[in-house]
Amino acid sequence: MVQDQLEGAYTIDLLKSEVFTRYLSHPERLRDVYALHKPDLIVIDEVQKLPSLLDEVHGLIEAHGVCFLLTGSSARKLKRGGGNLLAGRAWVTYLYPLVYKELGTDFDLIKVINRGTLPQVYPSDHYEKELDAYVNLYLREEVLAESLTRSVKNFAQFLDLIGLSNGCEINMDSLARDCGVSPSTVQNYLDILEDTLVGYRLAAWTKTKKRKAISRSKFYMFDVGVANQLGNIGNIKPGSKQFGINFEHFIIHEVRAWKTYTDRTDRLTYWRSTSGFEVDLIVGNTMAIEIKATQNIQDKHLKGLRALKEEGQIETYILVCLDPEPRITHDKIHIMPYESFLNQLYAQRRSDARAC
Repeated sequence: MVQDQLEGAYTIDLLKSEVFTRYLSHPERLRDVYALHKPDLIVIDEVQKLPSLLDEVHGLIEAHGVCFLLTGSSARKLKRGGGNLLAGRAWVTYLYPLVYKELGTDFDLIKVINRGTLPQVYPSDHYEKELDAYVNLYLREEVLAESLTRSVKNFAQFLDLIGLSNGCEINMDSLARDCGVSPSTVQNYLDILEDTLVGYRLAAWTKTKKRKAISRSKFYMFDVGVANQLGNIGNIKPGSKQFGINFEHFIIHEVRAWKTYTDRTDRLTYWRSTSGFEVDLIVGNTMAIEIKATQNIQDKHLKGLRALKEEGQIETYILVCLDPEPRITHDKIHIMPYESFLNQLYAQRRSDARAC
């Protein structure tokens, strides 16, 4: 479908040095391209490399109603370069690594947990080398260039630590001590990873009244495989602690992508009380989701959801797991195999994402 929509588009790939050089010297060439070809769509890839082109884009939209598809991997470069952000003239959306629905019959949970779902990595017979190349050529060079820091060593050390801290609460003071920098510098490092779409923070849900909530955010890399590579984590086997951590990361990734692809505005958060109750993911006020990589669900796995349920603020409570049998407990908590959960998630209308 996407290929059909892009058929006949005029593409400008700024990753190609000769193309970048042409437009760097003469961004007004874009007007000449439109005048000559009159394409229905102009695609500019890695537009953040040349923010000056956005003024030309703006002009063509205003003068001729030209349709553009602008792709990039860093909002930071556009902001830092003073680029025209096309306010009111462009829609912003995000693309994620491949999701369950896209993989279809090629989906394999063990592969996802170990490799992640980057399109070039997931099917590769040499996925370790692909991940190593991505981390070393992109993260350790391109993202490092974004840091604008005098201490390359400190930022590189931060990258290693954030890989090991994937899915954990962010302790600024602890990270700062380990990296040998100030907490404000760690905050800047995290901002860089978010601006370059390499990671994201999951804020804490603090609306509980009966139990005091932790307010620290968690941090996740954008892909399970990239987190594995940064943390130097080897082969992950079912039943291991790391398998459970990655399974949680995988489900959260799926919900984030679903939220974007279905145009939902619900805020994603997690909840943990100071007394130790926790729920892994909360979607607005519609769903509270606990994630367990086990086939043998017991009452102890439901404690966090039941504690949160006492607040009466969320509509539906779900435990996503490896148990093959879906069921509903006496207190109306949905126990769902992850496949059922993901299939139902995408099956729901945008206005109704509650469990069946």
